[in-house]
Amino acid sequence: MSVELRFDPVELPPETQALRAEVRDFVAREMPRESWPNSDFNEGHSPEFSRKLGARGWIGMTWPKAYGGGERSFFERYVVTEELLAAGAPVSAHWIADRQSGPLLLRYGTEAQRRRYLPRIAAGECYFSIGMSEPDSGSDLASVRTRADRVDGGWLVNGAKIWTTDAHRNHHIIALVRTAPVGENRHAGLSQLLIDLDADGVTVRPIKNMAGGEDFNEVVFEDCLVPEEALIGEAGNGWAQVTSELGYERSGPERFLSAFRVFVEFVRHVGADPAPDAAALIGKLASHLMTLRKMSISVAGMLQGGRSPTVEAALVKSVGNDFEKLLPELVRLQTSALPSDHPLQRSLSQTLLHAPSFTIRGGTREILRGVIARGLGLR
Repeated sequence: MSVELRFDPVELPPETQALRAEVRDFVAREMPRESWPNSDFNEGHSPEFSRKLGARGWIGMTWPKAYGGGERSFFERYVVTEELLAAGAPVSAHWIADRQSGPLLLRYGTEAQRRRYLPRIAAGECYFSIGMSEPDSGSDLASVRTRADRVDGGWLVNGAKIWTTDAHRNHHIIALVRTAPVGENRHAGLSQLLIDLDADGVTVRPIKNMAGGEDFNEVVFEDCLVPEEALIGEAGNGWAQVTSELGYERSGPERFLSAFRVFVEFVRHVGADPAPDAAALIGKLASHLMTLRKMSISVAGMLQGGRSPTVEAALVKSVGNDFEKLLPELVRLQTSALPSDHPLQRSLSQTLLHAPSFTIRGGTREILRGVIARGLGLR
């Protein structure tokens, strides 16, 4: 069954301009002094900054007030997200919990789970990791081997997850596990469990990247007993739940703004009268950026209207990731040697080191193209 691919033109409501000004003023006052502004949402980690955002009501913005949310529009959330990323604010602490773990609990969680976790997420005090990918599995999410066996008192979990962002400093992980043997339908028999990362039987092993950071981790479960009430949704419904979660992960401006700071610093570096080659590059990058932004705002409009734009979100992420990997390469070719502490050189170096991960997180290019092709009835 194919779907109609549509990106209807959507404009941000005029009232969001006042909110945009509020966020800019907030960032100017509250940005931690030790922070180096870069627009990749994974780079800056500041629990204090996240708590301040929560106090302003800028986490869980679209959620019901009964769970600590603000009952604001997806357009307002879009503006806050865009401004924080453009400024290079340190948002990684609360990012995953706000973007997808919270919405997942709103849709599939029990009332007790919502009451327990959502207000703390919205306050910027509770942080989540995603437990999907596994060692030796590549991008084949259906090949999950982490097992959860039902026992007295809950589930006994054994297995491992990898590329788990910030697991070494987050509080919880929502893990996709196999709760029934593999049959003809590999998507059946999967479930999601909410697991404390400091629980007995959980070992977190940071993975150092080329930039010297350790935001990725391997998480190993060895006879980890998880209580029955940690099950999210229904046992066996994990595939449907996790694919809906990926829709939240793929649809925001973070999927094309990870390299935005490089563009900002390049424009500042070449000045008001750039050489012809530099001016042409600025025009090329700006046109790509504006087109992706229009597409992403259109997706926000679909979410505001209650739609589930799975294919459109995958397309934004696929094209956006290609753009944010290409941007620093093109700028590098236009830039002569600069001191290592120059803002452009510093941003460029950081972004080039992190760029290989842009097309992996949230689904590789090949996986996304498969989602798009199936959605359009091409396979």
